[in-house]
Amino acid sequence: MADTVDSSDARLNRRKVREGVVVSDRMDKTAIVEATERVRHPRYAKTVQRKSRLAVHDASNELSVGDLVRVAETRPLSKTKRWRVVEIVERAK
Repeated sequence: MADTVDSSDARLNRRKVREGVVVSDRMDKTAIVEATERVRHPRYAKTVQRKSRLAVHDASNELSVGDLVRVAETRPLSKTKRWRVVEIVERAK
């Protein structure tokens, strides 16, 4: 049967993962990450960039402006914080 769920597809409630650049690190244990995604416009079929600013939990205050990071969705940590740092992909130069 083609509609059966494979064991790898059993994790239907996976958390979202985004990659972005740190644009602010002025707060304590919080950084702002700007994640850019490319989306095809439904009518004009042109590729458009959409940016979203994510408040990210950085418990050790190790992020600095310009770092490329991977963040994952998590439970609400404050009024605006819903993301946590998974890894620092590349440090700022």
